[in-house]
Amino acid sequence: MVKKIRQCRALDGEITPAGDKSISHRAILFNAIARGQAKITNLAPGADCMSMMTCLQALGVKISLDVSSNGVIVEGRGHRGLVEAEGVLDAGNSATTMRLLTGLLAAQPFFSVMTGDSSLRSRPMDRVIQPLRLMGASIWGRGKDRLAPLAIRGGGLVGIKYKLPVASAQLKSAVLVAGLFAEGRTTVTEIVPSRDHTERLLKAMGAKIDKSDRHITIRPLVEDLNPVDMNVPGDISSAAYWLVAGAVHPHARIRVRSVGLNPTRTGIIDVLKRMGAKIKVENERWEGGEPIADVVIESSELQGIEIGGEIIPRLIDEIPVIAVAACVARGTTVIRDAAELRVKESDRIAGTAQELSKLGAKVEEVSDGMVIQGGTPLHGALCSGRNDHRLAMALGIAGLIAEGETEVEQSEAVDVSYPAFWSDMDRLGAW
Repeated sequence: MVKKIRQCRALDGEITPAGDKSISHRAILFNAIARGQAKITNLAPGADCMSMMTCLQALGVKISLDVSSNGVIVEGRGHRGLVEAEGVLDAGNSATTMRLLTGLLAAQPFFSVMTGDSSLRSRPMDRVIQPLRLMGASIWGRGKDRLAPLAIRGGGLVGIKYKLPVASAQLKSAVLVAGLFAEGRTTVTEIVPSRDHTERLLKAMGAKIDKSDRHITIRPLVEDLNPVDMNVPGDISSAAYWLVAGAVHPHARIRVRSVGLNPTRTGIIDVLKRMGAKIKVENERWEGGEPIADVVIESSELQGIEIGGEIIPRLIDEIPVIAVAACVARGTTVIRDAAELRVKESDRIAGTAQELSKLGAKVEEVSDGMVIQGGTPLHGALCSGRNDHRLAMALGIAGLIAEGETEVEQSEAVDVSYPAFWSDMDRLGAW
């Protein structure tokens, strides 16, 4: 589907983003292995979380939709209650589903096969397979055990001490989930901190998990996790598009309500502040162990900056839209240490650089990031979302400030994480 966007006169209004996708995944998964019923509201929409639910249902978990609250009711089976699926588990486009479930299935005393769509089957899974094999799991994959489909013979795990080779919350979480079922303690050491939703929620559900500096230790379950009802905070990765839109548009004021502000996820706010954005955080509060607040953004004069190092895991999903902000900023923006973007739903370094260049931006692709010369006016053009939801939405925001008409091919990719993206753009007065 091709979406047409035209430069708009003003952006004004309020947006309440749907629930955080990372938290939604974990709330569904961990309540599935708890004992008892949990109600999860404001669940992230889109295909990714549906993939997680479908896989868990195939493993014997009863999950029913609660349309009135945009949520689900999960009937947890306890940590020994899953059953072998009759068919192949399909994770769709969801790497979170595949990697976290691999950690869970590695501990189950039965055989599982898991696959995904063509994009997911091209993404690296060896990083998860290696530590789980060290724990005693038998896992095989395509391409010399690097790629899905994965075949898993689980059970009989032992705890390990493992230093993560990359900053990845998905990898960390897969090992910690397996550690819930392993004999002895499992300790994961991070090279730089990544999002900690897994640690927060497992602790709230009664797991014995401790964190010291960059070492996270989990002890095996001796009794079932406690189910936890949760109203999922708004997804800051979805909010990021409106924060950048408000900052780069010359006539804008946008309030984004009830956004999750977990410190491991707020790199987008820190970067926009460093660039000179007029951004305020208001009405701070807590929900399910996670901090939330309203964020207000206004038209701003942005300045190019350097972005790299430990902040990258805190904004890895937001880099394509940060690149849009950099196109408008005065001076040069350098993004480094983001090679992980090469193995997302698409090569987001190449895709962001090439597609924004079609709009007239001056973007140089480097091995682990981009160098962006700001201040050059954007102009409408035909570009492609490359079947990548993050890239399609970033191009949509760029179209709001580009002269003339911008056409985004494969715009339906937004359905993976933010199906209401184009209608929310409409609500802000973009058309």
